[in-house]
Amino acid sequence: MPLYRDEAIVLRTHKLGEADRIITMLTRHHGRVRAVAKGVRRTTSRWGSRLEPFTHVDLQFAEGRNLDTITQAETLTLFHAGIGLDYDRYTAGTAMLETADRLVHEEGEPAPQQYLLLVGGLRVLAQGDRLPRHVLDSYLLRSLAVAGYAPSFEACARCGLEGPHRWFNVSMGGALCTTCRVPGSATPSPETLTHLGALLSGDWDTVGRAEDRTSRQASGLVAAYLSWHLDRNLRSLEYVES
Repeated sequence: MPLYRDEAIVLRTHKLGEADRIITMLTRHHGRVRAVAKGVRRTTSRWGSRLEPFTHVDLQFAEGRNLDTITQAETLTLFHAGIGLDYDRYTAGTAMLETADRLVHEEGEPAPQQYLLLVGGLRVLAQGDRLPRHVLDSYLLRSLAVAGYAPSFEACARCGLEGPHRWFNVSMGGALCTTCRVPGSATPSPETLTHLGALLSGDWDTVGRAEDRTSRQASGLVAAYLSWHLDRNLRSLEYVES
């Protein structure tokens, strides 16, 4: 069988048979991949622990008819060592993994920007230098932008008129001027829109100065914007919000 190698972040796993697992991962060169890891649920498995969510691994695959098979696994980074013992980091990281799984639709289709964004986001989250909520919201906005759904926080998303503007509507793509606003639009504070723009651009000095109320309002808008474009709610976001 033809073999190939790639780096990956493990997104989730499913049991298969008595001792195997199906591993869903985001790879650097092959996008979203599902592959079988044989025997990893046995206590004698040499590398079962390397194929858990949050693990950054270098893998060798054997091509299969329906699913490829993982034949080698080498750990690159154990992100769960800095994430798994902290509830806020863990729930934020879980939402990041689920988002990557949903945004990269086609299996085997290269998505290098999404891969690098996820690796970078998990690295910052594991270091613990920034609030998990800020890291998550920044990642969500950037991953949406890479997928072609970049929101507008300054210019009107409908007519392009430069802001700042008072209104925000997830279905229209972001901020709206008075002329373009539609029923059901939110009216976030100017500080919230500034905070959202800083999260998207990576202006961490501005992000760090945001008040808790501003940060929470921004998180609500990010979650609503993500749900609209995914056409479904993320289960993991419920735990982040709690």
